Amino acid sequence: MLTRVVVAPSGFKESLSAEAAADAIAAGVRRVLPDAELDLVPLVDGGEGTAVALAAATGGRLVTVPATGPVGETVGAHFALLGSGDTAVVEMAAVAGLSLVPRDLRDPGATTTYGVGELIRSALDRGVRRILVGCGDSGTSDGGAGALQALGARLLDERGEELPVGGRELTRLHRVDPRGLDTRLADVELLVACNPYNVLCGERGVARVFGPQKGATPEQVEQLSAGLENWAFVLTRDVAVPDTNLRYGPGTGASGGLGAGLAALGARLLPRFDVLLDHLDLDARLARADLVVTAEGALDHQTPRGKVPAEVARRAKLYGRPVLALAGTLGEGAHEVPGVDACHGILPAPMELAEALLRASELLTDATERALRMIVLGTRLPLVSEPVQAEVSGTQRPSSVR
Repeated sequence: MLTRVVVAPSGFKESLSAEAAADAIAAGVRRVLPDAELDLVPLVDGGEGTAVALAAATGGRLVTVPATGPVGETVGAHFALLGSGDTAVVEMAAVAGLSLVPRDLRDPGATTTYGVGELIRSALDRGVRRILVGCGDSGTSDGGAGALQALGARLLDERGEELPVGGRELTRLHRVDPRGLDTRLADVELLVACNPYNVLCGERGVARVFGPQKGATPEQVEQLSAGLENWAFVLTRDVAVPDTNLRYGPGTGASGGLGAGLAALGARLLPRFDVLLDHLDLDARLARADLVVTAEGALDHQTPRGKVPAEVARRAKLYGRPVLALAGTLGEGAHEVPGVDACHGILPAPMELAEALLRASELLTDATERALRMIVLGTRLPLVSEPVQAEVSGTQRPSSVR
């Protein structure tokens, strides 16, 4: 019997927050198992919703401040002060996320993380001792250059003139002058919750892997890659703490290279789930489940590389719990995610992306109901361990017809 179901989804980019996804899944579960105990654990990966979730989980609060958005306009942003009072959570997506970039302005060579630096400064103004920067859902590819500019660094070309913001400008970078950096940075612990699989440079560098998703053409991808290579070289020479590998270090490519920019200031880049999920007591909740349902916008070969469903499945399997994964799209490798026992797409029929995004909550609820009904049916089927063969008597022979 399925008496306790843990619902632990990620958000669906540009469509559903993790909280909204959890509510939609719960509605589908209740249609099939009205008496089941539901434990909703909307999960954050450093992207959208991270500050809200951690503030709620720790009894903290949100601080709303105006800051520079990814296309240069002022936006209403926020960061969290956790219940301990000494830690701030800066969610980069709240000020430089892809959802803040209008579709007709999606040029990752022009967008900036300047607002991230402004949020860090605002957190410093509150006197915190620790700042946790959540990376994910970014609309930028500037290597964190904008954030460093907001914190006081000067990015100079060959003539000593300051560069404008944006990743495409990094090919012209000649020198970084760190003398104006906010001195308070030396007195705080700066942590970055990121996907360790994302690196700044090389064939698997962030511009090549994620640039097209942010609107970059093939030519722009190469331009951004060259700029980030130059950024890593100059930043290592002029700013970075000793023995910091900004090109290939784990997590340096997080949020369009923001990880590398902050690492140069001495930030510790940590696997995001190790940092974030401890606040939610996820392992203990999974251990008590009869079934675990997780979800994300896409399930494919990239899912095992630091995505929420893979992490949920890994932890659930430590306690032998079955895992169902729901997804907006099922791509190559969807059926091979370790720990996921079954996966199910939420689209009942082909439809336009705009319609799918608009109806995401409804589609997710309906898909949950369909999947659960199949699971319940499976629990009621008798198990047959040996094939049943009819006895053959006399001279009768089995038919050769197939």
